[in-house]
Amino acid sequence: MIHHTVAVELGERAYDIVIGSDVLSRAGGLIKPLLKTPRAIIVTDSNVAPLHLEPLTASLDQAGIRHDAIVLPAGEGTKSFDHLAGLMDRILELGLERKDMLIALGGGVIGDLTGFAASIALRGVDFIQIPTTLLAQVDSSVGGKTGINVKAGKNLIGAFHQPRLVLADMAVLDTLPRRELLAGYAEVVKYGAIDSPDFFQWLESHGADLVDGSRAARAEAVRYSCEAKAAIVAQDEKEGGVRALLNLGHTFGHALESVCGYGDLLLHGEAVSIGMVMAFDLSVQMGLCPADDAARLRRHLASVGLYTDPNHVPGVAWDPLDLMDRMKTDKKVADGKLTFILAKGLGKAYITQDVTREQLQLSVAEAISA
Repeated sequence: MIHHTVAVELGERAYDIVIGSDVLSRAGGLIKPLLKTPRAIIVTDSNVAPLHLEPLTASLDQAGIRHDAIVLPAGEGTKSFDHLAGLMDRILELGLERKDMLIALGGGVIGDLTGFAASIALRGVDFIQIPTTLLAQVDSSVGGKTGINVKAGKNLIGAFHQPRLVLADMAVLDTLPRRELLAGYAEVVKYGAIDSPDFFQWLESHGADLVDGSRAARAEAVRYSCEAKAAIVAQDEKEGGVRALLNLGHTFGHALESVCGYGDLLLHGEAVSIGMVMAFDLSVQMGLCPADDAARLRRHLASVGLYTDPNHVPGVAWDPLDLMDRMKTDKKVADGKLTFILAKGLGKAYITQDVTREQLQLSVAEAISA
């Protein structure tokens, strides 16, 4: 049995991330001590419910926890005001009380939406994350960022609201389509590219095993990623400084997603993969990063089958100026200037606003023409 517990140290808002191969079947026993009343409302989606809802409800039954379930449509389009309003109506119709618990069972969309609903329902109720995708296990379920997408951009409406517990079960990853697994793997690679060349080297040796199904490799990658994110969140819960490093690749990636409509054409992790390569290529162009390091990142991402430039996305006519305009809606804009996460090498990412429009336009144009 694979089992790790990672602590997110946030004082009175501290919580554990439990990583294992049988976590879903033990969920009731892990959740019960955190409940103020033995009642929970599960929020999931139409892809996850047929696979994982019954094992969760059976575990809650065994622990004597009353429960209801709300099943939403699958897909990024569910992270919207309309679906948030519908979810709030259904939660309140079920008689949610302040001492009740919401449980997010799903990927990043369900986790972000449920967490945001928990932050505003009755002015704030507790919730638990049970992430069912690799991306959610290593990134979106940890750290308390919640929110929805709007026309102006991704995750622009939301709140910081920490979960009480995160349960990451390696077994649920066996049901993921390979493309979804790879999208999550891009976020794993991000942690190596930010500040851990040793972890990046480990991924070069073990990444293929992880993608091909090794639960041991997956558990190790999830453990490391969660420990890395927990350490950063503990220093900077609300992204006033160092936490911005976790956005490596995201300024570019969110703009790419915006063009593609936040749907299946380009998954978030695929956009992050391309965005990381673009950030490293910009760093090379500016004389900050060795070209060999950027090539090594591109080579590893490509070796597992991830996108590494915008032209891998089928049927999209990219416009450099349009992409740059979309970047202006990024949450990391300060005093009218874009904040970028660039790199002085693999494992040497840093935060800067010292990128000129001319440098950015040249770099984006080169990525599109690659």
